[in-house]
Amino acid sequence: MTDRTKGYCLVALGAIFWGASGVAGQYLLHDKQFSAEWLVVVRLLCSGLILLSIDSVTHFGDIFTIWQNRLDRHQLLLFGVAGMLSVQYTYYAAIQHGNAATATILQYLMPVIIVGYIAIRYKRCPQFLEIISIFLAMLGTLLLVTKGDFRSLAISPLALFWGITSAFSAAFYTIQPKGLLSRWRSPLVIGWGMLIGGVAMSPIAPPWKFVGQFDLGAGLGLAFVIIFGTVIAFWAYLESIKYILPTETSTIASLEPFSAVFLSIILLNIPFGFMDYIGGLCILSTVFILAKKK
Repeated sequence: MTDRTKGYCLVALGAIFWGASGVAGQYLLHDKQFSAEWLVVVRLLCSGLILLSIDSVTHFGDIFTIWQNRLDRHQLLLFGVAGMLSVQYTYYAAIQHGNAATATILQYLMPVIIVGYIAIRYKRCPQFLEIISIFLAMLGTLLLVTKGDFRSLAISPLALFWGITSAFSAAFYTIQPKGLLSRWRSPLVIGWGMLIGGVAMSPIAPPWKFVGQFDLGAGLGLAFVIIFGTVIAFWAYLESIKYILPTETSTIASLEPFSAVFLSIILLNIPFGFMDYIGGLCILSTVFILAKKK
């Protein structure tokens, strides 16, 4: 297997596990009556501890040095709460009020939001491909939430709100830790971000106060979300960057919503109509268009 093939396989594996974790999350939230808050807290705490433990073993316990610099401390705390916690909670709240397929597709409005941020931040007009992407994103969202009937919403207003908020959170999550990631190891930053986010959410949803139905199926679903949908997915995605270009990584990572849609239909019998497919393709096409930009 060549390095490029290895990179493609790794990022595809991570994206598929991310999509599958959304479907597993829907199963826990809808069928087992988990609360989104409790699920997010447990996922972040467990995944953060696992990632930091792995990083500690591979780097001989050097996981606390990142806290020595004042700027890094502030950025890490901001990333953990406004980045990691925000993107996780808004995503699962969108699933709780809607479904995993729609929530995942709406989150992929993130690249267009980043385009808008860059245009405002650097005071320049969007370029032609960016304008096309914005139009497709708006059209896709409209088709997805109305199913072609523009007189009413076809999804819950709360599902739409949390889905759009998730996209903004994902944009912040992508942009904000750039400085940290340039100075520190990715698993270290992500592990601390998850742990901080979980601790910050714990007073609202203490992990020891569980509400819902916990049985073998729920336990397996929760384990999948934590191990495969978080730890292995993040590892595979970050490992792929060693072998292929970032634009290739981001493009192949769009397999996440495709896997979420496919598994939702197969495993959860979620109805997905023609307009849903067209709207989803409009939104996901922006990833490929923007990846073509230099």
